[in-house]
Amino acid sequence: MTAALPRQGTRWILQITITAAQAGSRWNEQLDKLRPIAGYDKSTQTWTAHIGALDLAGLSVLQTLFDTARTYGTEVRLAPVPVPRSWKGPVFTSDPETGAGALLRAQGDEGRPLGHLPLA
Repeated sequence: MTAALPRQGTRWILQITITAAQAGSRWNEQLDKLRPIAGYDKSTQTWTAHIGALDLAGLSVLQTLFDTARTYGTEVRLAPVPVPRSWKGPVFTSDPETGAGALLRAQGDEGRPLGHLPLA
C-alpha cells in the first residue's frame, strides 16, 4: 500500500504504526524496545509513534524500529498524516527539497522489507 503524498505547501508528520510480532519467550524484550518510543492502542492492538523531522531524535526512533523489525519480525508501516492540534514538535512540509517526500516514496515499494534499499 502506497501512502498518498501530502499536497505541496502542507504541514504533516510521519505516523508510524507498529504491530508487535509473536516473539514467544522474547515477547517482553520486544515490548521493552517499543514502550519508550510508541504508545499502545488496546482497541487496534498496535503501537503508534510520530516524528516530524529526520533529526537525531527522529532517526533514533526509526533505527530502533528497524532493529526491532529485524530482530523480532515486528511489522512497521509509515504514513504521512496532518499535524494534530496537540502536536508540539517539529513538522515536515511538502516542499520537495526537504527529502521527506523521498522517504515516503521509498517506503511504498511493495515487497521490499522496511529498512532495505531497493534493488537497482
